[in-house]
Amino acid sequence: MMDDMNKKEEQPKLFDEFPPVSTEQWEALINKDLKGADYERKLVWQTLEGFKVKPYYRKENLEPLSYLDVFPGDFPFVRSGRKKENNWFVRQDITVSDIKETNKKALDILMKGIDSLGFVLDQSKEPTIEEIENLMENIYAQMVEVNFVCGKQAPKVLEIYLELVKKYNRDLQKIHGSVNFDPIGHLIMGGNFYTSEDADFDACAEIIENSKHVPHFRTLSVNATYFKNSGSNIVQELAFALAYGNEYLSRLTEKGLSIDDIAPNLKFHFAVGSNYFMEIAKIRAARFLWAKVVNAYSPSNAEITRTHIHTVTADWNKTVYDPYVNMLRTTTESMSAIIGGTNSLTVKPFNANFEASNPFSERIARNQQLILKEESYLDKIVDPAAGSYYIENLTDSLIGEAWKLFLEIEEQGGFIEAFKKGIVQQQIKETAGKRNQALASRKEVLIGSNQYPNFGERLAENVEKSVMEPIDCSMENAIVETLKPYRGAMEFEQLRAKTDLYARANKRPAAFMFTYGSLSMRRARSQFSSNFFACAGFEVIDNNGFKSVDEGVKASLASKAEIVVLCAADDDYLQIAPEVVEKIGDKAIIVIAGYPKDAIDELKTKGIKHFIHLKSNVLETLKEFQKTLGI
Repeated sequence: MMDDMNKKEEQPKLFDEFPPVSTEQWEALINKDLKGADYERKLVWQTLEGFKVKPYYRKENLEPLSYLDVFPGDFPFVRSGRKKENNWFVRQDITVSDIKETNKKALDILMKGIDSLGFVLDQSKEPTIEEIENLMENIYAQMVEVNFVCGKQAPKVLEIYLELVKKYNRDLQKIHGSVNFDPIGHLIMGGNFYTSEDADFDACAEIIENSKHVPHFRTLSVNATYFKNSGSNIVQELAFALAYGNEYLSRLTEKGLSIDDIAPNLKFHFAVGSNYFMEIAKIRAARFLWAKVVNAYSPSNAEITRTHIHTVTADWNKTVYDPYVNMLRTTTESMSAIIGGTNSLTVKPFNANFEASNPFSERIARNQQLILKEESYLDKIVDPAAGSYYIENLTDSLIGEAWKLFLEIEEQGGFIEAFKKGIVQQQIKETAGKRNQALASRKEVLIGSNQYPNFGERLAENVEKSVMEPIDCSMENAIVETLKPYRGAMEFEQLRAKTDLYARANKRPAAFMFTYGSLSMRRARSQFSSNFFACAGFEVIDNNGFKSVDEGVKASLASKAEIVVLCAADDDYLQIAPEVVEKIGDKAIIVIAGYPKDAIDELKTKGIKHFIHLKSNVLETLKEFQKTLGI
C-alpha cells in the first residue's frame, strides 16, 4: 500500500516539463516580434471609457485587487448578490391598450417560460382598481414578478396593487415586482419634474412608506438606460447611475427616512450593449460601487447595500437594415447581463425599434433567454467570470474610473444640479460624437449598416421616417436640456433610405467595379468598394477582371453605371486611370479604390477627383456622391 502511494508521489506532474514563463520573458518575445514597432500603439487598446487595456493579463495582475477573497453573496457583492445559483427573472414587457387582450397575452406568455411581467400603462390617466384587477385576472402574484411601468401614476398603481394583494390574501413576503417611480428620470427625458422638485420627492418618501411591508417590491427606479441609449460610454453610465441613485438617498434621508427603508426600494435599470466583456464587468462593478455608496450612510447591516439590477438589451446598436442581425446582438448582450449577475432581464424583439413586435419576434426574444437558462445552464454557476485575469481587471478599471467621475458629479452638488448645469448632457454628447465619428469611418462596425450590407435589401414600405431620428420627449415647460436617445446606425439608415426612396421613382444609381491587373489587389479592392457603395443603397456591379482597359471601358459604358470604381494595384493606376478618364469622359464619375500616395498629385492632374480607402469618412463621402447624383 505504501509502495503504491510512493509511486504515485513519484509520478511527474503533467506540466513539469514546461517551466513557467515570466512576464519579462513574454515581453521580450513580444518586442522581438514587433521588430521595433511601438508596443503601445500596436497592442495596447485605448478604450472609449478612457483607460488602457493590455494585450494580455497574468495572475500577478490580480494581486492588487482587494475583493477577490470575498465570497459570492457577501459585501461588496462584486461577485454576485447570490450564493447558490445564478437564476434571474425572465421578463417580457407588454404595452397595455386593451385590458382583456393584455391579460390574455400575459397568461399565454407565462406558459411559455416568462416569470416576470412588465405592464406598460398609459401614463396620461390614473387607472382604476377594476382595471388593475382585470389586468391581473388569473395571474398568481406570489409566483410571478409583476412590474408596472407607469410614470407619475406609480403611487396610485402601488396603492391599488397592494389593496388587491391583500384582498386575495397573498403572502407579502413573496410578492416581487416594482412600480418604477422616477421623477429624476422624468427630468432627464422630459426636462422637468412630474409636479415640482419638492412635491416629487415628497411623493418618493410617501411611496416608500406605503411599501415598507412588501420587502421585495421596489418603488423607485434609476434608469441608466437613458445614458447608454444616448451614446454614453460605460464609465459615464456607471458614474451617472451612481450619482442618480445617490440623489434619491440624499434627498430622502434629509426628509427623515432611514437608509434601511430607502436603499432596498431602488431598482437600477441598465441597458447592455455588444462590448461583451466590458458589459460583464459593468454589472459586477455596479454592485461594488452601489454597496460602497450605501455603506457610507451607515445602514444597519450589509444586506441593505445590495443592488437590484434589471437589464434590458440596448437600443443604441440596433439596426433597421439587416434587422435579423439584431438577434445575434441581443444574444451576446443577454450573456453579458447573465454572466455579470443581473437580477432580471428583458430581451427586446429584433424589430422593436422600427415596427410593432409580432408573435415571431417576441418568441425569439423569449427563447434567447430560455436557451441560455435551460440549455446552456447559465443559471447554475454563481459569478462564472470570477478569477478571469481580463474581466477582473476590467471590473477594477471601471470601478476606479467611474468612482472618480461620480465624485466630480458630487462636487457639482449632486446629479440634479450637474444635470441642470448641462454637465451630464455635455459629457454624453462628446462621447456620442466620438462614437458617431467611429461609425462614419468604420472604426466601429454595425454589420448591415456601415459595413457588410445586404446588397439586395430595400427599405420596407411600412417603416416610418421617425424611427431613423432621435427620440425627443422634451415637454413644453422643460427647464433643462433633455437627453435624446438615438441609434448609432441612424445616419447610415437615413442615407440608404434616401436612395431607396429615390429609386422608387427613378433608376437606382449603380457603382461599376472596373477590376484590372493583380488578382489579389483587384479582388480586395472591389470587395471593399462594393461594401462601401452598398452602404448607400447603390446597386453594385462587380466583375472578375478585365484583360484590357478597352474591354473594361466598353463594359462600364454598357452598364450605364453612374459611378465607375477603378480596382487595381497602386502601380497600375497611373497607367490605366488617364485612359479610362479620357474614354469614359463625363458619362460616369471615376473613383479610385485606395490611396496611392506617391501618385495622388499626378492622378489629380489627369482628372481623378475621388478616392475611397480605409481612412475615408464613409458617411460623408457617400453623402457627397448622393448630392452629385442629385439624390
